[in-house]
Amino acid sequence: MSMENNEPPEVSLLDVESDDIQAVKALNAAYSTLTGEIAGVIVGQTSVIEQVLIAVFCRGHALLVGVPGLAKTLLVSTLARALRLSFKRVQFTPDLMPSDITGTDVLEEDRTTGRRVFRFVHGPIFANMVLADEINRTPPKTQAALLEAMQERMVTVGEKDYPLPDPFFVLATQNPIEQEGTYPLPEAQLDRFMFMIRVSYPSADEELEIMKRVTGAIEASIEPVLSAADILSLQRVVRRVPAADHVYEYARDLARATRPDSPDAFEFVREQIQWGAGPRAAINLMLAAKARAILHGRYHATTEDIREMALPVLRHRVIPTFNAEAAGVTTDDIVRRLLEEIQPQPQTAV
Repeated sequence: MSMENNEPPEVSLLDVESDDIQAVKALNAAYSTLTGEIAGVIVGQTSVIEQVLIAVFCRGHALLVGVPGLAKTLLVSTLARALRLSFKRVQFTPDLMPSDITGTDVLEEDRTTGRRVFRFVHGPIFANMVLADEINRTPPKTQAALLEAMQERMVTVGEKDYPLPDPFFVLATQNPIEQEGTYPLPEAQLDRFMFMIRVSYPSADEELEIMKRVTGAIEASIEPVLSAADILSLQRVVRRVPAADHVYEYARDLARATRPDSPDAFEFVREQIQWGAGPRAAINLMLAAKARAILHGRYHATTEDIREMALPVLRHRVIPTFNAEAAGVTTDDIVRRLLEEIQPQPQTAV
């Protein structure tokens, strides 16, 4: 074998998948590089970027909630470029039809035979990363088509199933301040999203930096850090991250504590929560904790990872009562109080 180039070959994460320790080290290094690349375009929003990446490595979908102008669309498109993934953006409007997202059969004439045949034209959902912009502005029929594709990871048209590309993620956005003429997602559909991520205003220094970048002449470039194959490999590694029994129990206890009909429910839970989180909440808490652990270079998930992931996992799965809403109590307030009341138990010595 000739060795024209003396430089070591680039090591793919797929090459180290059999060695989970090396895979964790590779992901931690990739995470540092990835956040550096994204920071060249996006100012601040560190926790938002981390949560979106965790959703990606957990094979989950995320709902980004924030007022207009906070670079939600730019964040998603930048992430797709950094991960070397195909990207499509769909602007949801009241007249959007399901076929506008999924695609449709069109009738064509074969010029050689003269026969007319149906050909499926793929919609924008056939991409690795799909941005559903303002998902609550389209009617339930179109929302349902998107949510079905998110869950089944395929599109059914007529009698044929068309698998979506792998990896596949939907990052949807909502504007929390304008609700007139919108179609809020039902709780059952909100539960399909692994995270609800709140995108907040930048700090004063960050806003100054944003102004300088946007009004300046320098255009940031993004270098791809990971490939689709790398992401699929890392998704498998995440599920193999170990966690002690007391970590699983803590995730279970947090999810169960949100249910007002439980015999052990706190009094404030009975007063402020109408419906609590289902089993999918505890599952997503554990997956998110595992992904967060390896993003930070650790080889096992801890209760601290569970606590850090509690808000994005639980805030859209807890339905407050009318009295709680009237008193200005948000789901974030309820989850934070639960975190104060339910402290993790120390690990039992073997």
